[in-house]
Amino acid sequence: MKKDEFQKSTENLRKAVPLMIKNQVPTTPTNYALWYTYVDEAQPELNIEMDKIVAEYGLCPPSCSEHLYRHYIAGKNETDVQELRSNLEILVNEIFMSMKDTLANTQDFQHMIDKHFGNLEQINRDSVSFEEVMGLLHNFVSESHDIKSSTLFFSQQLQSASQEITELKQQLEKVQKDALYDSLSSLLNRGAFDRDLAAMCQAESSQPLCLIFIDIDRFKNLNDHFGHIFGDMVIQAIAKRLQLSCRDGITAYRYGGEEFAMLIPNKSLRIARQFADSVRRTIEKISVKDKRTGEQVENITASFGVAELKEGEQPINLIDNADQQLYQAKTLGRNRVMPV
Repeated sequence: MKKDEFQKSTENLRKAVPLMIKNQVPTTPTNYALWYTYVDEAQPELNIEMDKIVAEYGLCPPSCSEHLYRHYIAGKNETDVQELRSNLEILVNEIFMSMKDTLANTQDFQHMIDKHFGNLEQINRDSVSFEEVMGLLHNFVSESHDIKSSTLFFSQQLQSASQEITELKQQLEKVQKDALYDSLSSLLNRGAFDRDLAAMCQAESSQPLCLIFIDIDRFKNLNDHFGHIFGDMVIQAIAKRLQLSCRDGITAYRYGGEEFAMLIPNKSLRIARQFADSVRRTIEKISVKDKRTGEQVENITASFGVAELKEGEQPINLIDNADQQLYQAKTLGRNRVMPV
């Protein structure tokens, strides 16, 4: 990193963290990336939308931070991955060049040994003075030290490179993981859902695959009456129940906004529907405290749409069928599972 770039990044750090604290934003890597971009003023549209949110709420709720991060920042994850891969390639090339240099030095060492042994063998044939013998030995020892230093340097390079590779690997894994998880709910996100559904549909299996769509009932009313922070707490509470219910290969995702999805492999539509109803009853028991008033809010419910992948269908067909069933559940009064 150039000196001016380092100074600019330091200045952005100095500006971003106090703003995050002021607006009650958790100092997570995702939020830091968002506010770093804000103070950097690299994306004016982000700054305009952020200013509107802060003006309206007096802070930046987690759901708003998540929306802004997805819209303006998340697309850069692939760039981060490519940069880390590039760094790994550079490191591997450096090691390769060091190996070539060390190999060349080793070959030179072999030539040097052959040369000096040839010189020493002449002692038996020629009249060589003591000083000349000591000179030969001195040259041998000196050149041996040079080779030893070169080998030691390469060993140190390998040790340093090994540590750097480990760090880069950890960074790469973190970037890839962050790209697949929803920061508010801690569930897998829409991108992970699309990936997993495609993989399951492509797998040659005679076992059934079911999809459940879950939508929080009257979520807009909750947000309008209790505020976005309370809405975030409801999302987190439901996400926790979904995660706890996952077993036997079932996976939960935050599909977007107040909507969730669950993929259920190796279970029939009847079993998937029974499972969905048990989750629905669990959500009915959720109670969330309004921190502004201390009121314990209950009667939080959700509607469910369940569908099974039929032979010859594509992922889009399964999604459409589950969405239609969810719409029916909403139309018929909410807090229910469709089909009956």
